[in-house]
Amino acid sequence: MDAGITVVGSGQASAPPDVLRMSLAVVHHAGDVSDAVSEVAERTDAVMAALRAAGVDTSAIRTTEVEVSQNYREPGHPRMYGAAHSMTVTSRDLLGFGRLLNAAEDAAGNSLDLHAIRFDVGDKSALLTRARALAFRQARAKAEELAELADRTLGEVTAISETYGHHGFHEQALGAQAGWESEIHITPGDTKLEVSLEVHFTWS
Repeated sequence: MDAGITVVGSGQASAPPDVLRMSLAVVHHAGDVSDAVSEVAERTDAVMAALRAAGVDTSAIRTTEVEVSQNYREPGHPRMYGAAHSMTVTSRDLLGFGRLLNAAEDAAGNSLDLHAIRFDVGDKSALLTRARALAFRQARAKAEELAELADRTLGEVTAISETYGHHGFHEQALGAQAGWESEIHITPGDTKLEVSLEVHFTWS
């Protein structure tokens, strides 16, 4: 790399979320592996049907993992097998979490696990553009400050490396009667995206 200076700048941009993603799993344990698998398959079909009936498009329900395993048992106890079908459900109805969860739970009963919920921005291109501009502005300001301290003048940019991450925030408040019988009310917060740029400037 040419002689000069390398600096890192970061920029953040946020926007209200427009997508809700739920990670669910249907899990069942049985003494026979085929029983565990068939029961999970049947209950998964029921969950998907219930979600579609609740207004979720088929394309918004995606399988993320299917697992079959033998459970550890103490010596002398019969073998048990577990099967699990994990899925992600995407919805534009940000406040419909409780309704969708109840629909899935009615279909799967105690076999349903909720792994996580996350609010997100479907199209992050505008957020990336804003965060990049802020990151580059900060990188140039750092480079100019350091160049002045070194009694040098900045030249051209010869290399840029980018990394970014995003975080969805939410607050959760349970209804007066917490439990599967009542809907769980969710208040989404802004989704934040952060970009870091490593920029190399030559000396003029």
